[in-house]
Amino acid sequence: MSVPPGDPGEERTEHDLEENVAEAARGSAMRQLVGEDFSLAETIGGVRGLVESMAPGLVFVAVFIATGELVPPLVASLAVAVVAMVLRLVARTPLTQAAGGLVGVVVGVVWAWRTGEAQDYFAFGLWTNGAYAVVLTGALLAGWPVVGVVVSLLRGQDFSWRTDPAQRARLVRYRVATWLWVGMFLLRLAVQIPLFLQAEVAWLGTARLVMGLPLWGLTLWATWVLVREPASAADR
Repeated sequence: MSVPPGDPGEERTEHDLEENVAEAARGSAMRQLVGEDFSLAETIGGVRGLVESMAPGLVFVAVFIATGELVPPLVASLAVAVVAMVLRLVARTPLTQAAGGLVGVVVGVVWAWRTGEAQDYFAFGLWTNGAYAVVLTGALLAGWPVVGVVVSLLRGQDFSWRTDPAQRARLVRYRVATWLWVGMFLLRLAVQIPLFLQAEVAWLGTARLVMGLPLWGLTLWATWVLVREPASAADR
């Protein structure tokens, strides 16, 4: 049903859209890198974001342990992710985090269902962590620390810190921060690959939960400490 021009419903729809866009912008985790303060709660999307991130994997592990079969935990995990998306749609709140989680769950479900191996539910995450580690390391070796690029784009600044001797300290900070992210991805792989190869599904799922959003939020906070504006301004 269309809404006539000038109808209050149209104004309300536009207002809701603006609110959603604004909320998405405020909740953008990477934007916290250029903020004066850092909020871990906002970074992980609050309690709701934490639940949406951890629930599918937690349900998968719990149902797998309880049943010892593959299909029930796959169905349960997918159902949880779908419900999270539906609730977001009903509440008309930003879908980014829930949508990303749903895509990851779908890939994991399809992968495990095709191979018949429960540990393959987590395989996609291992590949993505490996890919991130390779890309970030390659960019560092090429002289483009990704953290510095992201921060500069968010601040609307140029990349003069790459070649300007006066900004050497800033470049060092960006390199250290980027290596911090590489370290996070490599740590995940170091812990989780042996569990994956040994088909320790329960322990692998637990490691994924602990080293997922909580570790990501901690790494983002440490990055903010390294690159926040007051410290960077002092290096100019």
